[in-house]
Amino acid sequence: MGDVVQIYEDYKNHADFLTVYVREAHPTDEWQMKSNVKDDVCYAQPKTLEQRVAIANDFTKRFKFPLPFGIDDMSNAANDAYAAWPERLYIIDESGHIAYRGGMGPFHYKPAEVRDWLAARYGAVKHEAPKSPADAAPASTAGAAAAAPGAPAMPAPAVPVK
Repeated sequence: MGDVVQIYEDYKNHADFLTVYVREAHPTDEWQMKSNVKDDVCYAQPKTLEQRVAIANDFTKRFKFPLPFGIDDMSNAANDAYAAWPERLYIIDESGHIAYRGGMGPFHYKPAEVRDWLAARYGAVKHEAPKSPADAAPASTAGAAAAAPGAPAMPAPAVPVK
């Protein structure tokens, strides 16, 4: 998650960003992972939209997640449209076409490729290496997308987090 947050901070004045919570990748009632326990991101698979909203609100507030955040509806329209589970990155251009389709996470989830695309378009932003792995935030169970200015929003019924 830390890489995506840094990309957002670096390019938020050039592109619109949206993170969409699609469903729990490792819920406590299905396939819990030790890393979720360590990072204290343990949630049961939500059965209602209200539960998804509550989890998204808890996550964004506890971890001070700065990106605009939406929630897929219970029919999973965003996930179905973008094959977003468990995590995936997209860039949508000004005409509404997919300019970059990242691989499915976790093994093919590569924020550096999004950074490279944005850098080629808007110029590179250089940073010092992080001081320690402890500086990174826990992994998210959401997909993120960057869109060029003027690009339409993702065509999925996402509920904004309040």
